[in-house]
Amino acid sequence: MRTLRRGPGPESRFCHKGVRNRFAIGPGRWFTARVFAAVIAMRVPVPRFAPLLALCLLLAVPAAWAAPPAADGGAATAPLDPVSSPDWAADMARFAAQDAATPPPAHPIVFTGSSSMRLWTTLADDFPGKPVLNRGFGGSQLRDAVHYADRIAVRYRPRAIVLYAGDNDLNAGRTPRQVLGDFRAFVVRVRRDLPRVPIVVLAIKPSVARAAQLPQQREANALLRAEAGRWRHVAFVDVATPMLDRDGRPRPELFVEDGLHMNRAGYALWTRLLAGHLP
Repeated sequence: MRTLRRGPGPESRFCHKGVRNRFAIGPGRWFTARVFAAVIAMRVPVPRFAPLLALCLLLAVPAAWAAPPAADGGAATAPLDPVSSPDWAADMARFAAQDAATPPPAHPIVFTGSSSMRLWTTLADDFPGKPVLNRGFGGSQLRDAVHYADRIAVRYRPRAIVLYAGDNDLNAGRTPRQVLGDFRAFVVRVRRDLPRVPIVVLAIKPSVARAAQLPQQREANALLRAEAGRWRHVAFVDVATPMLDRDGRPRPELFVEDGLHMNRAGYALWTRLLAGHLP
């Protein structure tokens, strides 16, 4: 009579009647794994324990199907630092007044983040037929978008959220890892109320004024890209690479005189890069 035998490899493999099955042993299936291990160790004929094994499988397989992947909320978020400035309270009051005077469109595409979003005044023209809503507040940092997520995004029940931030964070001395942590906190906060709404995060743009920060920007963008890939319905759009010339320097023709904020050509480039990611 055939018995179960354990095969090699990093996962548990069990063979019976020439058929090979693989079971990824995780914390949620600890009991099932222990039962299999005990049966194998005793080398007991299969029929005696067949009912018990069948029951374990019935308990384990649905749990495996139901368990969410680690990508959605599997990573813990670090404690969030306070807002970068108390001035944002005035911006929130301004948004509330605008909503009262002119009700926003139902289920809009919310554009939020720092001044590169606030100054994008041609959104309606750039994305015709899309219900866009600009809720950028200049000078803000990524963690500010977390603190005010309800007022700038969640309350509108948007069909999508487009986020640009991190530029001011690095300029203020925050590290790429801190930018990553704040972005993760933003996604977690939004997902609490809007579990399926797409989030589009734009790469931190290079600029003439902050060309010395290119190494930190590249590191932060690599972290943001990887983090976005861990989540369902979160996309990273690389607006940074096309803003560099052949020598890897920021293209001055995309900026206004301050070398930091974009001109019409810069926003036209962003529009082309982002268009395919909007619902």
